[in-house]
Amino acid sequence: MTIAATSNNGAPASLYTSGTSTKPVSNSQMNSQMFLQLLVTQLKTQDPNAPMDSNTLITQTSQLASMQALATLSDTQTSNYSLQQRQSASQLIGLTASYLDSTGATVSGPVTGASFGGTSPTVTIGGVSVALSSLTAVNKTA
Repeated sequence: MTIAATSNNGAPASLYTSGTSTKPVSNSQMNSQMFLQLLVTQLKTQDPNAPMDSNTLITQTSQLASMQALATLSDTQTSNYSLQQRQSASQLIGLTASYLDSTGATVSGPVTGASFGGTSPTVTIGGVSVALSSLTAVNKTA
């Protein structure tokens, strides 16, 4: 079965945008709302003489539940990773850390602070903000 959607101005519309002028959603951004919209569209437009198999409906519903659980798990994993990075950065305060500066020279000094404002935590070494991932060594302060 083919479904052709058109917008109010006659131009083809995406099933994902319901005829609106919003930016289409990429495949990597599929969510449960989109899945549910597709399922409802499929049910509305099915042939009454050949309705959807109940096993197919159960399978699709199970897939929706699995997708929601995986999305929740992914969000939880992302939050946990962010928390671990913040803890790692804050635990470095008072220790001596090293990093490579823009010239490639190794710079070492005590970690005096940590910042969590950007996408990745940073630590302050000698007044310079250094990304946690840029550290090359960490030692106990003597």
